[in-house]
Amino acid sequence: MAEPTPRRNEPRLRPAPLLFEPAEAASDPEHFFDLESIEDPRALLARATELTQAFRAAADRAVEFQAVAAAQLSDPRRFDRLTPADIAEQAEWTEDYAKKMVEFGRDLMRGKGDARTPADPL
Repeated sequence: MAEPTPRRNEPRLRPAPLLFEPAEAASDPEHFFDLESIEDPRALLARATELTQAFRAAADRAVEFQAVAAAQLSDPRRFDRLTPADIAEQAEWTEDYAKKMVEFGRDLMRGKGDARTPADPL
């Protein structure tokens, strides 16, 4: 389930940067951001925690962009606007979740500080 994003007036956490892996390392299913090479359990826990926070922050941010896009696509002023059902189909959501995302996106675009990520669609 997605965790709530920070309020607009609170600074975002700056998680550890996600470094892209070389293609040969990414093709190895046992290789994951070089974690398998860290032998010290304290260092492994610290780096794995950094990655977890980075992925969560990235996921939260991506959800916000999805919501804004959904709100823009459903804007009644657009001649090519999409219905919540159309958005749901495109994003592989339920129609109810698409409606929540449209509203969340509208809240974000209006700059509401109390906008929260809607519940996970799964």
